[in-house]
Amino acid sequence: MRVGFIGLGSQGAPMARRIVDAGFGTTLWARRPASLAPFDDTPAKRAVSPAELAAASDLVCVCVVDDADVEEVVAGDRGVLAGLRQGGVIAVHSTVHPDTCHRLADRARAHGVTLIDAPVSGGGPAAAEGRLLVMVGGESGTVRFCRKVFETYGDPVVHMGPLGSGQLTKLLNNVLFTANLATAAGTLALGREFDVDPAALAEVMAHGSGSSFALGRIAAAGGTLDRIAAQAGPLLRKDVRLVADLAGAAKASTGIVLDAADTTLALIEHER
Repeated sequence: MRVGFIGLGSQGAPMARRIVDAGFGTTLWARRPASLAPFDDTPAKRAVSPAELAAASDLVCVCVVDDADVEEVVAGDRGVLAGLRQGGVIAVHSTVHPDTCHRLADRARAHGVTLIDAPVSGGGPAAAEGRLLVMVGGESGTVRFCRKVFETYGDPVVHMGPLGSGQLTKLLNNVLFTANLATAAGTLALGREFDVDPAALAEVMAHGSGSSFALGRIAAAGGTLDRIAAQAGPLLRKDVRLVADLAGAAKASTGIVLDAADTTLALIEHER
C-alpha cells in the first residue's frame, strides 16, 4: 500500500514517521518546508501539492488543525480529490464536525473515492510509541483496508461504527476530559482550604478511585489550570461547543457533563 500523509505537526509528524519506519511507501506534503526536514534521513517522498501526493497514494491520511484546513487539503483546487485515483481512501485524523466528514465523503464518492473519519487521542509521545487511540468511523471493509497502517501508530484502533461515529466519540471523550478538569482542579483547591498539600493530595488520588487523566494533567501543571489554559484552551472550547451544538440539534439530554465542561471553560478564561 502507498500512503500519503498531510499534517506534520507535533502529533502528525511522529504518526508519519511510524508509517515510514514500518516500510510503507510514503509521500509527504506540508505548507512549510521546515516540517519536512525531520524526514530527510528517510525514504519518504515529497509532493508539491496535495493532488500530487494523492496521485502517488492508495490511502491519504489527513492530520491538519480544523475543519477549514481539512476542506482545503481535500477539496481545494489542488487538493487530494484532484489527484486520488478511483478506489482510493482518505482518512481524516483531524478532530472536526461530523457534518464536515459527511459533506466531504459525498464529494469523494463522486470521484470514486471513499472517505472515513479516524480522529486520534494521545498526543505526540503516544504517536511516537505507537500507542495512539484511533477511533474510526466508516464502512467495515474500508476500515480493514486501513487498519494495518493505523496500527503502525495506534493501539488500540477501534471501529466505532458508520462514518462520523469516530468524530462523535472523540468529541465526547474531549468533553468528559474537559469536565474532569473542573472537578480535579476544584478538589485540589478544596484540599488547600483544609491545609492539605495539593501535591501530596494529587499523589494519593492518583493511586485511588478518584484518579483520572485530567487529575494527572493538573498535578503536572502545579495544581492549576493556567498551563492547560495556554496550551489547550481554544481546542477544548471548540470541542465543547461542537458537542453542545450537536446535542441541541438532536434534542439530546446532556446531563451534567456539559455543565461541568462549561465550568472548566470559565475557569480557563479566568486563568487567561
